[in-house]
Amino acid sequence: MQGYLILGAAIVLNATANILIKVGMSRIGQADHLKDLLVRAIAQPVFIGGILSFGLALASYSIVLSRLNLSIAYPLMVSLGLIIVVLASYFFLNETITAIQMLGFLCIIAGVWMVAR
Repeated sequence: MQGYLILGAAIVLNATANILIKVGMSRIGQADHLKDLLVRAIAQPVFIGGILSFGLALASYSIVLSRLNLSIAYPLMVSLGLIIVVLASYFFLNETITAIQMLGFLCIIAGVWMVAR
């Protein structure tokens, strides 16, 4: 049970990291060179928060892999993280979600349910 709780934390941290990186990059804007991008990214606290969230997600997920089968942990990590990111993208980033995307998300939820059983 504890492995699944840590997996839940890893999933949320990973999804949070993706969202924070997106918000940070939106604030930074486009850059022509990697060096320019990195200089601006380092000055963006939201971007740095995303990097820290990725680090914590990696640490949590590493613990999970010592306790759960990869064949269960990985599908849950990827699919549930996707659902969190999609919901946050829609509600907080005002991104559009099409009907076909919604159908795909429902298929993912069904697949996660089958894998987790």
